[in-house]
Amino acid sequence: MKLTPKNMESSKEEKKASQFEEKLNKWVTDHLTRVPFAQKTLFVHHLQIMIKSGLSIVNALQILSDEIENKKLQVLIADVKKEVETGKQLSEALGKFPTVFPPIYVSMIAAGETSGKLEQSLVQIHEQMKKSQELTSRIRGALIYPAIVLVAMVGIAIEVVVFVLPKLMVMFKEFDAQLPLATRILIKITDFGQMIFTTYVGIIVLALAIGLWFLGKKIYSMHNVKRFIHLVYLKIPIFGSVIQKISLARFTLTLSSLLESAIPIIDAVKITSDVLGNIRYKETLAEAAEGLKKGQTLSQILEKYRLTFPPMVTEMVMVGEETGQVEHMLKELSEYYTSEVDTTMRNFSTIVEPVIILALGLAVAGIAVSVIMPMYSLAQSF
Repeated sequence: MKLTPKNMESSKEEKKASQFEEKLNKWVTDHLTRVPFAQKTLFVHHLQIMIKSGLSIVNALQILSDEIENKKLQVLIADVKKEVETGKQLSEALGKFPTVFPPIYVSMIAAGETSGKLEQSLVQIHEQMKKSQELTSRIRGALIYPAIVLVAMVGIAIEVVVFVLPKLMVMFKEFDAQLPLATRILIKITDFGQMIFTTYVGIIVLALAIGLWFLGKKIYSMHNVKRFIHLVYLKIPIFGSVIQKISLARFTLTLSSLLESAIPIIDAVKITSDVLGNIRYKETLAEAAEGLKKGQTLSQILEKYRLTFPPMVTEMVMVGEETGQVEHMLKELSEYYTSEVDTTMRNFSTIVEPVIILALGLAVAGIAVSVIMPMYSLAQSF
């Protein structure tokens, strides 16, 4: 068939997606596509720069919608733009996407819109996001080394139990003499490991492990159980102090940012309670918000909870309340605890390394004793 210009034009047209394909793409974008924290930080920073340059919010959102690489965030910004075009505030539009834009940022934007200082609020949000990301990166970075060592230890242990020890245990099983207790235990462990990795029993054990994991997750989700476990976290030697410092760094950083944005202290405390992970801190701040409604000061309320809020925090907050500079005092506390977390995380590997070496040494010593003792007994019998 001869190609005419009309046919050539039609052949170049892209095939339109079916209704099912469109729904599938939307579901994948909404549920499986993640918005990286760095992308959200860039969005806030670029929006602030564009507003500072004199662009309207609608035009700025249109440019960002075309510029952002993340598909989910791109669709979200386009939806926000449509909402703003209908006359809604930016904070109202962003509030419809709490999984991407948490209440803390929405509230700060709303405060900026109310006071006519949206650009300044976006600057504060960008700074708060950067500091929060830095804190999270330090914590994750400190956990990488212990995690790699533990994975390597587990991998080596499985290899030894499955491939190395069975060849030695065959010889020991042929002994007529009574084997030492350590050797008998090692034989049982080896037989169990062989049974898991070479027979259908492994499938049963895996299924049971998955079932127990889901059961444990369900039990952990119970409020009283989680409350008790989070209390135990705070009392564990060394690790409890680290968890407390991280929680206090997040608390002071978040609350100081919210107060600087002119958000009322009651609302700021409520929002801060949602940001913290430890349920003991969540409950304390929820109670603090109720106490503030009754006329109590924040320092008076926090003073009751010395396990979660040490005296230095309550005294600094009290000084801030008396001088009218609570946000300034909280900012100083934030810098102090962030520095403490940074120092602790840098030394975390040094703290954990002896524990890992001790555990590894005990495991190797146990295997060595279990293997050498029968050989020594055999040598003596000849």
